[in-house]
Amino acid sequence: MKTKLTLTVRKSIIDSAKKMAKKRNMSLSQLFEQTFGNEEINPVKTESQKAAERLLEKLSKAKSLKTKEDKRLLRSHVSRKFA
Repeated sequence: MKTKLTLTVRKSIIDSAKKMAKKRNMSLSQLFEQTFGNEEINPVKTESQKAAERLLEKLSKAKSLKTKEDKRLLRSHVSRKFA
């Protein structure tokens, strides 16, 4: 069942979303469904979350941290802060 939804957002966000939908040759409703319909496949991430993922990837390969516990603590903090 489909239901109407009213959102209040900045005009610049609406314009960006419309451009993105047009580039993908779909309606804004379809873009919304695709984006939020299956969070496991296509999560929306902020720039901070993307940066945190890159940091965590580098940390997993880093040899400069003294112990595995150091890595675990730092990874845990970054995950809590930006996930």
